[in-house]
Amino acid sequence: MTAANGNLNMIYAGRAVAGLGIGASSLTVPVYIAETAPPSIRGRLVGIFEIASQGGGMLGFWINYGTDQHISSNSVAQYVIPLALQLAPGLLLGLGMFFFCPESPRWMARQDNFEAAEKILCDLRGLPSEHEYIMREMGDIRRQVEERSTLKMTKKEQFMKLFQRGTRNRMAIGLALMFLQSFTGVNIITYYAPRIFETLGITGTSTKLFSTGFYGIAKTLGMCTFTFYVVEKVGRRKGLLWGAALGCIPMLYIGGYVSKVSGLSLTYSYERVADQLSPQNDPVAAAAAGTTARSAAGYVAMVAVYLNAFIICATWQGITWTYASEIFPLDIRMLCVSLTTADTWLGSFIIARSTPYMISDLGYGAYFFFGAILICMGIWAFFCVPETKGRT
Repeated sequence: MTAANGNLNMIYAGRAVAGLGIGASSLTVPVYIAETAPPSIRGRLVGIFEIASQGGGMLGFWINYGTDQHISSNSVAQYVIPLALQLAPGLLLGLGMFFFCPESPRWMARQDNFEAAEKILCDLRGLPSEHEYIMREMGDIRRQVEERSTLKMTKKEQFMKLFQRGTRNRMAIGLALMFLQSFTGVNIITYYAPRIFETLGITGTSTKLFSTGFYGIAKTLGMCTFTFYVVEKVGRRKGLLWGAALGCIPMLYIGGYVSKVSGLSLTYSYERVADQLSPQNDPVAAAAAGTTARSAAGYVAMVAVYLNAFIICATWQGITWTYASEIFPLDIRMLCVSLTTADTWLGSFIIARSTPYMISDLGYGAYFFFGAILICMGIWAFFCVPETKGRT
C-alpha cells in the first residue's frame, strides 16, 4: 500500500494481505494470552491486549489528523505517511515474538512434549518445577490433554465435536457474542466517524478528524476501565448487562437529537436547499448545506458519542474477546476461536457495507436501531451467558 503511489489495484492487494495478517493475529493473540495466563488475571491480560488494540486505533486517528494539518493535500505524502507508519508495529510484533514469546505450554502438551511444557510454565510463572502451584497446573494440563485424547483426533473428529453436547452451547454463545459486538454502534462510528460527526453539525475535514481523534481516546479509556476494573471485579456477565443497559442511552439520545435537527433543518430552509436535502431527512445533507446549527443539545450529542464508546469498550468490546478465548475445550480451542473471530469480522463487514446506506436512508433511525439492538443484547445475555470470572 505504501508503494502503490495511487495505483488502486496495489492498494486493494495490500488491504487483502493486511486483512489476512490482522485476522490471524486477532484470533491467535487472545488464545495465547488465555493459555499462558493464571486464571486470576486472565481477563485482565486479555484486556491489556484490547487496550493496545484500541490505542493503536486512537493513534491512527491522530496520525490522520496530523497529516491533514501539516501536509498539503496536493502531496502524496499525506496518505503515504499514514500507510507507511503501519509497517512499524508489524515489525515490532515479529521481532518481539521471536525473542520474547515462548510457545504455549498447553500447545506443547498437546504435542505430547510435557517436559518442554513444564519448563515453559516454570519460566512464565517464575517458579521451580517442584513448586505446588506448578505441579497442580501441570497436573490439570496433563489430565485435560489425556481426557480429550487430543493426539488421536482427526480434523473431521474435531469438526464433529463442535456439535456435541457441552461444546455446541459454548459455540452458540461465542458466535453470538462475537457477532453481536459489531452491532453495539461503536463500529459504525469507528468506520465512519467523520460522517457521523457531520450529522451532528461538525463540518470541515480538520474539525471532523479532530473530533474523531477524541473518539479514539474515549475508546482507549473505556478499554482501560475494562482491564483494570470491570473484567475481574464486575465480571463478564454483569459487565455485559451493565454495558447494554447504559450503552443504549447515549445511542437513543443521538437518534432523538438527529431526528429533531433534521426536522428543524427541513422546516427552516426547505426552499433554500430543496435540491440537497433528501425526502428521508438526510442529516448529512443538512449539515453539508450549513443548516445544522450546533446548540447545547448538539454538544450533548457529541458527548453521547464519546460516552457510548467508553461504555461499550469497557464492557462488550473487551468481554467478548475475553469470553471467546477462555470457554472452549483445549483440544479444539483454536478451531472454535478461529470460527468466532471470523464471525466478528463478518459482523464488521456487514456494518461497514450497510452503514452509509443506513445513515443516508434511515437517518436518525440508524441510531434508534442500534440502541434497540443493545437492549435486546442485554436481555439475551441475562438469560444465556454464564459467569466465567476466576474459573479454570
